[in-house]
Amino acid sequence: MISLLGVALLTVALSAPALAFVPIGGGLPSHVTITGTALLQKVNEACQAVAEANGHEFKPTGSSPEELVQACLGPLATGVVSGAKFHTALQEIYTQNGLVDRDFINSPPHHFNNEAFNEGRALITEGLVAIKANVRKENFKAARETLGRVLHTLQDFYSHSNWVELGYSQPYINLMRPDLPLENLADVDTATCVDCSTGLCINPILPNILLEKKLTSGYMGIFSPVKPAGKCSHGGTADLTTTRLPKSSLNKDEPGKDSAVFHNKAVNIATAASLQLLEDVRLAAGDNDFLRMMGIARSSVVCFVIDTTGSMADDINEARAVVYEIIDSKKGTQDEPSEYILVPFNDPGFGPMIRTADSEKMKAEISKLSANGGDDAPEMCLSGLQLALTGSPSSSHIYVFTDATAKDIDLKDTIVALIRSTKSTVSFFMTGGSGRRRRSVRVGSFNDYKDLALASGGQAIQVSKNNLPQATDVILDTSTSALVTVLQRARTTGTTETFPFVLDYSLNNATLYITGRSLSFTLTNPSGVTQNQNPGSGKLATVQTVGNLWRVTVNPDKEAGEWNIKIVTSAPYTIKVTGQSTVTFIYDFVEMFDGPHPGFAVVSGRPQAGMPANLKLSVMGRLGPASLTIGEIGLVLVSSPENITDSKMTDLGNGDILVTVDQVPQGEFVIVVKGTDKLSNSKFQRQSTTQMSVSKVNIQMTVDSSMEPGQDFKIPFNVMTQGSADSYTISIKNDRSFKMTYPQKLLLTPGEYANGTLVISPPEDTQSGTDVTVTIEAMSSSGVDSNFAVLRLSVMTKITDFIQPRCHLVSVHADDCPEDVTQCKDFHWQLSASLTDGNGTGIESLYLHQGNGVFTHSPLNVTIVQANYNASCCSQVVEFIATDHVGNVGKCHHSIAYSGGPPALTLSLPLWLCLLVSAFALRP
Repeated sequence: MISLLGVALLTVALSAPALAFVPIGGGLPSHVTITGTALLQKVNEACQAVAEANGHEFKPTGSSPEELVQACLGPLATGVVSGAKFHTALQEIYTQNGLVDRDFINSPPHHFNNEAFNEGRALITEGLVAIKANVRKENFKAARETLGRVLHTLQDFYSHSNWVELGYSQPYINLMRPDLPLENLADVDTATCVDCSTGLCINPILPNILLEKKLTSGYMGIFSPVKPAGKCSHGGTADLTTTRLPKSSLNKDEPGKDSAVFHNKAVNIATAASLQLLEDVRLAAGDNDFLRMMGIARSSVVCFVIDTTGSMADDINEARAVVYEIIDSKKGTQDEPSEYILVPFNDPGFGPMIRTADSEKMKAEISKLSANGGDDAPEMCLSGLQLALTGSPSSSHIYVFTDATAKDIDLKDTIVALIRSTKSTVSFFMTGGSGRRRRSVRVGSFNDYKDLALASGGQAIQVSKNNLPQATDVILDTSTSALVTVLQRARTTGTTETFPFVLDYSLNNATLYITGRSLSFTLTNPSGVTQNQNPGSGKLATVQTVGNLWRVTVNPDKEAGEWNIKIVTSAPYTIKVTGQSTVTFIYDFVEMFDGPHPGFAVVSGRPQAGMPANLKLSVMGRLGPASLTIGEIGLVLVSSPENITDSKMTDLGNGDILVTVDQVPQGEFVIVVKGTDKLSNSKFQRQSTTQMSVSKVNIQMTVDSSMEPGQDFKIPFNVMTQGSADSYTISIKNDRSFKMTYPQKLLLTPGEYANGTLVISPPEDTQSGTDVTVTIEAMSSSGVDSNFAVLRLSVMTKITDFIQPRCHLVSVHADDCPEDVTQCKDFHWQLSASLTDGNGTGIESLYLHQGNGVFTHSPLNVTIVQANYNASCCSQVVEFIATDHVGNVGKCHHSIAYSGGPPALTLSLPLWLCLLVSAFALRP
């Protein structure tokens, strides 16, 4: 029986467009539904295991993602929780799964076409190694992206090979085990298929191939009809080999008249194989990190980027105090950050990045910071910020403390690209005015920080060092769960303007932030009650001011409906309205791709100018998307009076909406969503925080393999413009300072791609699992037009150890366990075992996966590890997991439960021991 979590996850899976197995539409099984079905089961199992380990039941109060995530996190964590990160994680996996059909359409190994079995298996096994290494390094986004691609290739084996036709009903485990051979492969000279052009072919495989259990797959010809004699075709309108004899199609992507039965079997086995792969990842990662990979965590990550130069002692003390307050005040609630990140910067150094889920460790790390060095004003601020943006998960909140401008201002465009790619929010706390000498180099100004804050939806707060403690309340406000933005606007020149915005019943802790000088404002609620800018508590809100920041905290008993704020000033300013709510949305700009299996691809960089913009949104309500009615979705310029662009909305089902905007506004814009919360029958308004704009330039860059330490790695890329012919400057940066070579200029002709190659060289001592974020920018000679692409790569040491750790039973003492299990309470049993990784990389982790007893083990840094287990006779099953340093997983499993109760003690000792050793053998 599927739990509520399973139902909700399956709903999410089925809501996404089919990206392969079948083309979009039709409501038939696809890669997305297969992947979603497997993910739902593994997330369900992980949530239940974590709940049991923490001593509570996994009992969601409903089927919405918010309720499910809250149940998974446990009843002790009180407060509002959002399912947005969970949705985002699923969409990232689905998207990468589908992109295999666009980026590798003509690659036989990615689809197990053309009998490329060994090469396809290598993609799976190498991908698994990379996923596990990324998880160990907490590079969860990289792990998700690789997971999506690997699952696609694994699932295609059952649709594109003759595994099902050979009569097999279980997955081929050898595809995940490079230590096991791929057997009985048909060679290129062996005919495999009959000609089906003259009649019905229930099974197109030749009888001798079926008898000998020879493994084959269809040949796919996108550009050529050539295939070896006697071989099966893949089939479909895009396959040119179907014109050659034998005319027989082997793919089971759709339930055609000849392949309906085989299609259903292929779906079932592909689902089972996906479960096996996900279980392997889950056991290697552990339940908590598996759920973190899936976006199931408490609040968003909180990251501090702190200037540690000599004049920053007061600022460091305040940042330390804020971290302590966040940790102490939010512990045990849904607002408790799921992870803390700290990046110090100085001159000329920056980093290292410190990340931890342990709040006490974060306290210890930030307490070590001290102010020293930095004799000149400009510092390496943007280098530290780049490290934070690439090392933090998407949608993180990053807080920068500095009193100096940026020396590394050449990174500004890279920072904007990373902000747009990650959708993270960056706020600056600037205590400028130090008397330190400037060098005569090109440096930035505080206005650059303001630009970056606005681009991300953050704040740029200028205060004196004495008043800094009053400004950091912004951090306490925004380092919270389920934070949403209601309104954000910016004005470069002062004027009198009124901004309407909607506060709904689901919105808690509504707060307005205004940055600017010499301004006044009037806040008005739906009933016409007003309050001005005077500091203190009023009828509508509490007003605080410090430096250039006005913080207006709306009273908890707010009236729902349309509010407005009238601002009068002659100077530039920004305004932002936020709150906490589970009514929210996530989005991506997408483009549709054609081919045998069309789908949607996320646009990397800015959407194309002069063309309709397509967005794929997922909306979330307090009880799922069914509790919302969407009225309007559009784009709004940040710097102009509100004018939502017209758009066409296509309901994809279950909260997913495809939005097409014919006329994209010129300038920086955000996405606005308006609708009705059915639970309270109140209007709501939400908007994205990250600013976006269009470009006439397009950059394509695709990679599907890992780098090796000490080896040059080549990345082809293509650049095209829809504008005029021009020489474009190419700028490429990476966050690890790896050596790179690439063309500095490309001459672009309108409508034609120009090709370039990036060569990146990770040092020999780079640790396996390290991820590298590469940002490429192409800019016209005038600087008027530019675009970017962001690519994540992994560095993997070549793996030669594919053997799982082994365990050997030493003893089991269960004689005291009563035959009547109802009398088990006062009795115990013990087990001891020894584990070894033989000549492998050594055991890295050993943990109890099933059982309620006490599990202990000796240190892991020895050849043979001793494990001991002591449990009540009521807990009759034990399973612990051993993983080695490259992620090979084995399960040690034993049960004292027999059909009649405890073990039959009348067995002779040698036979009894042999049976136990056999049952306890470490299984893959």
